[in-house]
Amino acid sequence: MSITVPGAYFNFLKELKENNTKEWMDAHKSTYLKLEKEFKAFCASTKDSLNTFDQIERAKVFRINRDVRFSKNKMPYKTNRSAIFSREGVQRRGSYYFQMAPGNSFMGGGFFSPESPDLLRIRKEFELDAEPIRAILKHPKFKKAFNGFNTEDQVKTAPKGFSKEDPNIDLIRNKNFFVNHAFTDEEVLAEDFQENLITHFKLLLPFFDYMSEVLTTDLNGESLL
Repeated sequence: MSITVPGAYFNFLKELKENNTKEWMDAHKSTYLKLEKEFKAFCASTKDSLNTFDQIERAKVFRINRDVRFSKNKMPYKTNRSAIFSREGVQRRGSYYFQMAPGNSFMGGGFFSPESPDLLRIRKEFELDAEPIRAILKHPKFKKAFNGFNTEDQVKTAPKGFSKEDPNIDLIRNKNFFVNHAFTDEEVLAEDFQENLITHFKLLLPFFDYMSEVLTTDLNGESLL
């Protein structure tokens, strides 16, 4: 049985955005704790739903406190709530992500800032044969939901050791390999939102399975596990 996100959290986050201070948060702590408990319950239920078609190790709800030590933005609190759902086992790569915030809610998944060996392995695979990943990205349901990799962070021409003339350089230039889908506030607050979210998460499974195979084998297809 699906449950809804705590709709009152939207109003709370709007007010927090206008009053982003420890004093304001302390004065509204009881409301925050109640809403946070409801959000964590939603995430726990979402994890259970994900486990009907995948294997999830844990659901981690990110803290609302910001790390301001190295940031010019000294606001103490985030104005969104988010969680990540990590797949279980070394043979399953990729994580599911969800964020809710007024006017900025979305889900996504993939490989954000992969470690250097993984990044090189992915690029080498796309250099060798990009047809499998292109088939996934071009699948009608996948394309309608995500419209390709997020390309906000790319190298300008080509990574070291790769040709800028490579026919798959559009993929190889990426530093991250993740997709995302935005939700309107009305969608997030709808009774069937969890079902909508899970439907979009499920679309990621072929992508995750393919990338997991890439990252657990060498270029000859031999297992590294």
